[in-house]
Amino acid sequence: MIRTRWVRFLLMAVLLLSAVLPAAQARAESKKAYEPGNTAVVLPVHQTVESGLQSFLERGFREAEEARAALVILDIDTLGGELDSALGIGKLIRESSIPTIAFVHGRAASAGTYIAMNAERIVMEPGSSIGAAAMVDSTGKLVDNPKQVSYWVSLVRAAAEMRGRNADIAQAMVDPAFTVQLPQLNRTKAQGEILSLTAEEAVKVGYSEKIGATLDDVLQAAGKPGLTLLHVELTAAEKAAKWLTSPLVRTLLLLVGIAGVAIELFVPGFGLPGILGTLGFGLYFFGHYIAGFAGVEEIVLFVLGLVLLLLEIFLPGFGILALAGSVSLVSGVVLAAYDTGDAFRSLGIAALLALVVIVIVLRIFKHKGVWNKFILKDALTAESGYSSSSSRDYLLWQTGTAATSLRPSGSAMIGEERVDVVTGGEFITAGSQVQVVLVDGTRVVVKKLDSEERGPA
Repeated sequence: MIRTRWVRFLLMAVLLLSAVLPAAQARAESKKAYEPGNTAVVLPVHQTVESGLQSFLERGFREAEEARAALVILDIDTLGGELDSALGIGKLIRESSIPTIAFVHGRAASAGTYIAMNAERIVMEPGSSIGAAAMVDSTGKLVDNPKQVSYWVSLVRAAAEMRGRNADIAQAMVDPAFTVQLPQLNRTKAQGEILSLTAEEAVKVGYSEKIGATLDDVLQAAGKPGLTLLHVELTAAEKAAKWLTSPLVRTLLLLVGIAGVAIELFVPGFGLPGILGTLGFGLYFFGHYIAGFAGVEEIVLFVLGLVLLLLEIFLPGFGILALAGSVSLVSGVVLAAYDTGDAFRSLGIAALLALVVIVIVLRIFKHKGVWNKFILKDALTAESGYSSSSSRDYLLWQTGTAATSLRPSGSAMIGEERVDVVTGGEFITAGSQVQVVLVDGTRVVVKKLDSEERGPA
């Protein structure tokens, strides 16, 4: 049975790996031939700025380099997102060997503003806007930590200065306490206000080179009309990864994974729980692998944790294997995520909910639990033919001689057998004739025979 369960577990591990490893192919895009120097690669920035977007843009810039593109167009329409991802994308734009131009055709807010500022040129669609890039926390409240605000201000100013834009206007977009005169607009950005510019205002203050409604207008502004447009879109796998790595979905996947695998380990039979658990963990790692958060190392670390937990169940190691397995499993899940804090929260919520599910299932199927293999549940009764010792009923009413003094216990020779006996409380000297009057399990009770009672039994 243990060997069978090992086979089942190894099958689960193989299914987990097979659900994840094909992602490597999904991340490798097919290479197409384009005429060198005659292509403009268009990269959409239409989602929340996070590491999934950063991974996609990294792939887009690689494709632009492989196609030897003449221009990269960042098609921006975003409300912003994570600071770290924005910084990574900004560095990617600055270090690109291919000229870049930002086309704001909706909103370039918050982190989107920083991304646009790093581009060499900015073209804005009529009705679009740029700015309102103050730091906010997860609840949308303005961050008032002076060190954090100062750091963000320095980054935005540096991006503006690098591209020859007014750094004071950049600071006005991120620092509510900063005031600046805007003579081109006949206004002053007052304290407590966060600056945001329309397309027309951005052109007047020098933050946009042109107002344009189409990509052809963008090519004209870049001085490279007639380039062939190559649109790089999210692959089906990347779209799935975007959904799978969302906080709610990843928590549900961990819940299904933990509950399914645990139920499969404790309740015999590789059935629906094991399949669902493997699928849950497989989709979790698949999404994070495609998004660029996880590597094969995190997957191997997770599988190793499952193996150690299984070893603890069948080869108890005083909790050492369980501890090492738990650390390995949690590390694999957390390290696979972009934000370890969010991963810990998702894992904690999923573990608590999974515990409730596991308890309910095990109460229903407790008679099938794996622990029943280690518990003796059959009653060893005399009615079933079991006896804890050999019966001595054959000694009843036999006579013999006290081999020792009985005070009241001692030993007597009954026939040719030396037997441990006890009296009813009387003292019997060694050598006296005795008779067995009661046999109660291993307890043999004797009494002293009078002279008239002596004789053959």
